Amino acid sequence: MTKPLSKRILGYVVLIAFLIAILLPFYWMFVSSFEPNTDISSYPPAYFPKHWTFQHYAEAFGQFHFGRYILNSVIVAVVSTFIVLAFSSMAGFAIARLPVSGKRPMLIFLLIISVFPPLVVITPLYMLLRDVGWLDSYQALIIPYTAFNLPFAIWILRNYFLQVPGALFEAAKIDGSSVFTAFWRIFLPLTTPGLFTAAVFTFVACWTEFFMALVFNPSNTMRTIPVGIALFSGQYTVPYGTIFAGSVVSIVPIVLLVIIFRKWIVSGLTQGAVKG
Repeated sequence: MTKPLSKRILGYVVLIAFLIAILLPFYWMFVSSFEPNTDISSYPPAYFPKHWTFQHYAEAFGQFHFGRYILNSVIVAVVSTFIVLAFSSMAGFAIARLPVSGKRPMLIFLLIISVFPPLVVITPLYMLLRDVGWLDSYQALIIPYTAFNLPFAIWILRNYFLQVPGALFEAAKIDGSSVFTAFWRIFLPLTTPGLFTAAVFTFVACWTEFFMALVFNPSNTMRTIPVGIALFSGQYTVPYGTIFAGSVVSIVPIVLLVIIFRKWIVSGLTQGAVKG
């Protein structure tokens, strides 16, 4: 039974209004990154730049060394994502398919960790990293990021491994394959959507994390993108155009990831949520 025309029109109107509310701040940020400072602060504001300039991007990469911040964020996010995928895939497979004792308490514990606020452990983590001499280093962020993103990735991949028929595992064992061989050659290729989902969520979480990056890596050469943008401000002025330019550059990888892997992300979330 089809919906009445009035209800469909109302649905489209609500959807369009919702999209405008979401996209308008991003459009404003993008436009402002190409406007001179005088146009940014003008009133009434212009919804389309009258004068285009790349000055803010030049300041971000020249005066504020934004390229270094990008390099730091790429190293931290990529390495953390690979480590999380390596451990979470093996752990998810073990919980889903191997006779591991205490699975339910283990899953509850992982769920608790996944919702645990990182702010609570900032102080002891800082003292630990200080004592081992790891402050202002990549591992100061890679290890905490891995620890805090691992539980969620395990949950995603564990649920996805449950969708693979168990008969494949039994057939592999009959053929003489080891557990690791069955995991690597049979189950892992079949869980590609789940791997992409866990990878994208982990990468975005590491790419956008602010507080630990601010506390653990305070030096200018080790700052990541969120911290670098937050510290763009001068002593007497706030360079809004430069902040907008850095923000535009920072969201490009996230947008590209979502666009390129959107099918795998949706498939990983939906298929991995059938069994609990």
